[in-house]
Amino acid sequence: QVQLVESGGGLVQAGGSLRLSCAASGNIFLFNAMNWYRQAPGKQRELVASITRDGSANYADSVKGRFTISRDNAKNTVYLQMNSLKPEDTAVYYCGAALVGFRVNYWGQGTQVTVSS
Repeated sequence: QVQLVESGGGLVQAGGSLRLSCAASGNIFLFNAMNWYRQAPGKQRELVASITRDGSANYADSVKGRFTISRDNAKNTVYLQMNSLKPEDTAVYYCGAALVGFRVNYWGQGTQVTVSS
């Protein structure tokens, strides 16, 4: 059983930056993809960014050019650098690990990000 622990959320003004971290209890190299999702109140959880074992990254259109996903295999940690934050980025952000493809097998508990206007 792998545990994922997110951190780095908080309250920030529009235009500001935050860096989220997702620390895994096991070797993240075992996973095909590490993902960041978010869920705003009253909305479905949506994929924000993914990074595969070989380092290929993909982003939702809404965050392209503003967010950057990265991974440090030695630290078993995945990061999400979020710049130029907007109020519509407000959500609980979740880390998800996928063993095969991009289907998440393990979830973290989430970290709240609130962007004020």
